[in-house]
Amino acid sequence: MAKKLEANSIKKAEDLVTPREKTRAGFIALALEKNYLAVPYIEEAKALKAMASRVKEPKELLHIDDLRVGLLTASGLSDKSLNYLTEDDKIIAIKGLIEKFLEPAGDSFVDELVYRYLLTRGDTLGGKARNLAGVLGERKFLRCMLSLLNLFGINYQWNDSDTKQWLPKPSDDAGIETRIKGISWSKNNKERLLIINITIPVMRKNVDLSILKGTVNDLKKGKASIIYDNSKYIALGELKGGLDPAGADEHWKTANSALERIRSGFSKRKLKPRTFFIGAAIENSMASEIFKQLKNGKLSNAANLTDDDQLTSICEWILNL
Repeated sequence: MAKKLEANSIKKAEDLVTPREKTRAGFIALALEKNYLAVPYIEEAKALKAMASRVKEPKELLHIDDLRVGLLTASGLSDKSLNYLTEDDKIIAIKGLIEKFLEPAGDSFVDELVYRYLLTRGDTLGGKARNLAGVLGERKFLRCMLSLLNLFGINYQWNDSDTKQWLPKPSDDAGIETRIKGISWSKNNKERLLIINITIPVMRKNVDLSILKGTVNDLKKGKASIIYDNSKYIALGELKGGLDPAGADEHWKTANSALERIRSGFSKRKLKPRTFFIGAAIENSMASEIFKQLKNGKLSNAANLTDDDQLTSICEWILNL
């Protein structure tokens, strides 16, 4: 077991703990990404302001069809809610916006319109940003996997989340980690599949990372798929990209419970796939528990997502399974 720990670059529990400077850097990167996500909404607001400035009085806005969607958004209605409203309902909402908020604003009615538009769009942005840390964590992991595949000179196929198609390794793989839902490769005559976020039939629960023995051709429809063959699972892991130290223990508890369900479900079928954990926010108490599980073999591998050496090590381990 000491060999495994040495291969992981983890000599003691403290090696797993996320340094404060990495937490700060992560939060700054997250803030920048949120700003990128906000760009379309800000540009929409600018266009709304330019068009709304062409009218002299708020009530004239009601007769400009091209502004209808923007006015409805400024009224506080989400895109989803519009599916349940009639045209009469929409007009009532816009009239309410004009009479109760825009007209009382006087000459500043255009600014009032833009502020209210951005408030509603802010809710939309908040929804996207809520899972952003997890998304960024997944991308960082995938980029590391791709980097090692390139360094090792290994050809691979990848599953495009947009088209659902398996595509060959591109000549330029910049940015594809934002769309990958699976990778297929062969190393030392061993065919392997990495599938992101699938429901494992043996436990009927979603697992973040699943490594299977097989090829793209084995991913057939229905129960003929390799996903339903319990013996094909080599390793299963949980990836937690959340950066907030205050939520670190909760992330580990969730991941640890999921890994325990995996071990229990496969054990009932006399199978023992490896289990691993990758986390961005790892505090002292959970680091001790993770290290203990590594030493007693309960956990096969682990890495701090913010540590390049550990991330590279666990990705190398996956590629050599």
